[in-house]
Amino acid sequence: MPCSFYITAAHKSSGKTVVSLGISAALNERSLKVQTFKKGPDYIDPIWLSQASGKPCYNLDFFNMSNDDIVGLYSSNASKSDVNIIEGNKGLYDGISPTGGDANADLAKLLNVPVILVIDVTGITRGIAPLLTGYQEFDKGVNIAGVIFNNVAGDRHELKLTQATNYYTDIPILGSIRRSNELVIDERHLGLMPANEAPESQRFIDRAAKHIANQVDLEQIITLNQQVVQSTAPVVSTTKKSLTVAVAKDSAFGFYYQDDIDAFKLQGVDLVFFNTLTDAKIPQSDALFIGGGFPEMQLEALSANTPLLNDIKTKIEQGLPAYAECGGMMYLSRQITYKGESHKMVGVIEADTLMTSKPIGRGYVKLSPTDKHPWNGVAEQIYAHEFHYSKLENIDPKTHYAYEVLRGVGVDNKCDGILNYNLLATYTHLRSVGGNHWVEQFVNFIKDKLS
Repeated sequence: MPCSFYITAAHKSSGKTVVSLGISAALNERSLKVQTFKKGPDYIDPIWLSQASGKPCYNLDFFNMSNDDIVGLYSSNASKSDVNIIEGNKGLYDGISPTGGDANADLAKLLNVPVILVIDVTGITRGIAPLLTGYQEFDKGVNIAGVIFNNVAGDRHELKLTQATNYYTDIPILGSIRRSNELVIDERHLGLMPANEAPESQRFIDRAAKHIANQVDLEQIITLNQQVVQSTAPVVSTTKKSLTVAVAKDSAFGFYYQDDIDAFKLQGVDLVFFNTLTDAKIPQSDALFIGGGFPEMQLEALSANTPLLNDIKTKIEQGLPAYAECGGMMYLSRQITYKGESHKMVGVIEADTLMTSKPIGRGYVKLSPTDKHPWNGVAEQIYAHEFHYSKLENIDPKTHYAYEVLRGVGVDNKCDGILNYNLLATYTHLRSVGGNHWVEQFVNFIKDKLS
């Protein structure tokens, strides 16, 4: 039976991602099959977790997934592994609703997995006791199976924390991680630096694994919970592979949900990946998909790759079905301006992108399709999310949109989903779950255009 546990904290920026990475990598080095999951709409942490575990990470999200969706996705992947690690977002009891129902605690209860609290103990000694007992008492349905102290100053600090925890609580201490510059990942406006941009990401993961192996009781952790996970039979595509979709994947574009990638394959689609920084043309394909990322960090290289810019523009203008999200939409605009410098982009969207110092749109969104939406079968309400420190300017007033924004920002606080030729480009990140099977809709759209 696989071991499963949930890593969360009292608040964000406590070090739970580094701890999750270190545990994943350390157990992977022991030749254990480690499957990771991430709560919420995050892209960056899953890239790191996938690299650390050696297996794709899956997102679990109350906002756009039903409980059945969550349990199904979790079970179908957890049953194949020796160890399942779910990394939370924010704190154990933090969520949208002030009365709960969508917090890390609720996900841990839904999946029946024990919780490991990572506590940043900077400036804390005896105060650890009321913090831990408070978290236990707040929801007794949550199984807090252990605590890991992070940013411990030294032996004396650890002793005080240990004495207080053992005297006042019954929570096992699973580790005590010393403060170290080696365990700091560069941060950017949306969180951690993506691993696909960090050339030394594997070296960082290796260092984290070493620190964790030396300072965390891995043997005790993997015996916390031997969970019986009901295996869900995988859906096998019976469709003959007849479509090919070119997907941008490199240090500029890397924000893709693994279950969306899986959904393309279940639709009988071959995905061929290309590099926007180095490839002169997109691969021979029936459609194009450019996800999110941080194109602003690669502007010179993107702009200098004129052959690819021209190839993408020409093929979309010739009718190639295409879908782009956030960073992908920015790339398809006329130019991106960042820190006062403008760089030419594809230019198939009649608008300019301006990077901003503060978030323009950040969080969950609700959309309603307009009568211009080109895909069939779109739900009346779509639950998704957006994260962008940019906005579009000088938009062609004749622009048509696929969505009305009911919650969130989108392009202009009212609309999202720019339509041009057979292109749909949006600030919103869609997820092919629940009532929003966008991958199937896009694939059917591609088939219609080929027929």
